[in-house]
Amino acid sequence: MGDFNFILLIIAIVVCVLVVMFNTYLLVNYQHPDDANQAYFPKIVVILGLSIAGISILMLPADIANQHACQHAIYNGACKLTLPMKQLWLAVYIVNAILVFFVIPFAMFYYEGDQDKSVGRRVCSALLWVFLTAIVVALVVGILYGLVGKVDFTVQLLSSTTVGFTNSFSSLSKDHPCLSTSGSTAHLCAAYSAGSNTTTTWTLRVSFPEYVVALTTIVGSVLFTIFGGVGIACLPLSLIYSFLRRPKAIITRSQYIKEATELGKRAREIKEVTLALQREERSGSKGRKWRKNVKKIQQELLILEEDMQALEEVYPQGEQADAAWAVTVLGYLAKLFLGLIGFCVSVLWVVHIIVYMLIQPPVSPFLNQIFIKLDDAWGLLGTVAFAFFSFYLLLAVIAGEMQLGMKLAFITIHPMKWGGTLMNSFLFNAGLILLSSISVIQFCATAFALYAQATAVQEIFGHTLESLRGIKYLFRYNVFQIAFVLLAIVTLIYYLGFGWRKRKPRGKMQLIS
Repeated sequence: MGDFNFILLIIAIVVCVLVVMFNTYLLVNYQHPDDANQAYFPKIVVILGLSIAGISILMLPADIANQHACQHAIYNGACKLTLPMKQLWLAVYIVNAILVFFVIPFAMFYYEGDQDKSVGRRVCSALLWVFLTAIVVALVVGILYGLVGKVDFTVQLLSSTTVGFTNSFSSLSKDHPCLSTSGSTAHLCAAYSAGSNTTTTWTLRVSFPEYVVALTTIVGSVLFTIFGGVGIACLPLSLIYSFLRRPKAIITRSQYIKEATELGKRAREIKEVTLALQREERSGSKGRKWRKNVKKIQQELLILEEDMQALEEVYPQGEQADAAWAVTVLGYLAKLFLGLIGFCVSVLWVVHIIVYMLIQPPVSPFLNQIFIKLDDAWGLLGTVAFAFFSFYLLLAVIAGEMQLGMKLAFITIHPMKWGGTLMNSFLFNAGLILLSSISVIQFCATAFALYAQATAVQEIFGHTLESLRGIKYLFRYNVFQIAFVLLAIVTLIYYLGFGWRKRKPRGKMQLIS
């Protein structure tokens, strides 16, 4: 037993180191050249945030392995030798909440501060905003915890009379299953015959860390439901339709010059509009109209960059032009392959939600049974499959945020580009991933309840959330799961109806007056 837990501990340490190294690799390759050799504090926050999110998802397989360590124990104290998963869960999610609500906002305020100010003034300005945020968050959490920070468990109250030791059990029968003294009729010791009048509510004060995790889960669940529901459909379909809309052949030089000239005109228009907005900002007229125009500029700039990349694809230049075109063709084939795999995964997710989570009693354990059989075949297969399905949900959240960010004016666009991602976009997406990772774990703990039974995460996300005052009905009646499936279906219909259309040529950009 001790050897097993020592090996599990070593594996956990190695995985944590690998996650940190992978996120460092992503940051180095995705960062914008303007951020090279500077903005070290935001970079540390990004690496820490992404690592916490990745580790939190991988903790559920570790929780399951930890539970298996004492599943077949022959002595009562065996489980005390396993890893303290409940404490680890609470620690990780408290750190998650601190990063999301305090550290990442501070890093964003500091990074986006006026570069003309000194470092001290930028730090003080960022600390002021974070301090105000902390006061608001502390007041909201403290008031809610004081008023409704309790769990209400519905239990059945059983009781019986006390009788002296006897060797005669002739009075016991199906209709009278309880021992009783003369003159008494005790029937409340048997659950089947006690009746509904014995049901009562057992109220307990939940611990403060668990309550913080619960509230953070609610906020994350709203974002996860919206972005994840859209992303679970648009992630694979966008790859498939990208292949269907792919360029079929290389264009001529004259066509290239014509298209490049049009892109140059659009770039000049965007520059003129940007300068006009900067003049408005200096004059102090930053109203709702100004913010809408800034969002429109961001959309136009993102579309312009995509069109420039598309033009470079259909007219490769240099000595390796043929090889570049071959790589482009292979890239679109890879998108089709990944899109088809993603579509199958998305369908499996939606079907599993319907047959196991929405229909009561469940029609089939479905993915739970698949994971269990994979574990029986080889211990790591079920773990790898679970991690894949969990990380796929996180990718769906990012894809949904990008998709809705291009369509809705009130959602800020923070694209992730290889070699062109600014730190504020990194920080925003790290916060979104962190906030969504809690909900992904809660969602997976519920969706794979059979596979993850008797784990510490189920104790936190299962019994506590479903019995917590004020929010228990959201989980009891599967509000988030229903909204998730509906948004996935609506997005699928949208893509089938309009996703195959190519984007119309951009006209002259007009500011909102």
